[in-house]
Amino acid sequence: MQRCDWVGQQEIYIQYHDEEWGVPVYDDRVLFEMLLLEGAQAGLSWITILKKREHYRRAFDGFNPGKIVRYDKNKVKSLLNNPGIVRNRLKINAAIENARAFLEITEKDTFSNFLWQFVDGKPLVNKWTTLKQVPASSVASDQMSKALKR
Repeated sequence: MQRCDWVGQQEIYIQYHDEEWGVPVYDDRVLFEMLLLEGAQAGLSWITILKKREHYRRAFDGFNPGKIVRYDKNKVKSLLNNPGIVRNRLKINAAIENARAFLEITEKDTFSNFLWQFVDGKPLVNKWTTLKQVPASSVASDQMSKALKR
């Protein structure tokens, strides 16, 4: 299998690349998990979050938005003391807020439909040959970001 340059030799990256990277996802639970992990990753490397993924899964009740939305001060405090995750109050609060927004979106439709609408329901296939060619954002990603913030 041909791998992207960013993969390197770390088994966790190889597995992520070969099994998840670029694979279209339509499952709301998996998409919610990725939303929370991406929020945790902000300002950090993705490998850091991948290494903590199982800890996140346990700490955040299997990424169950119905449970996460009910987290109180005591739960936040316990998360801030959990060495298995990124212990940042803003990121933890963002996960709780994202659970609320996720549940609001899924009252009307699936989260999958909400996300996939920005690319007409089809994966984008790019032909980048170097990492320098990959833009930090796109029109679709900017639109999705704006809609998620709402």
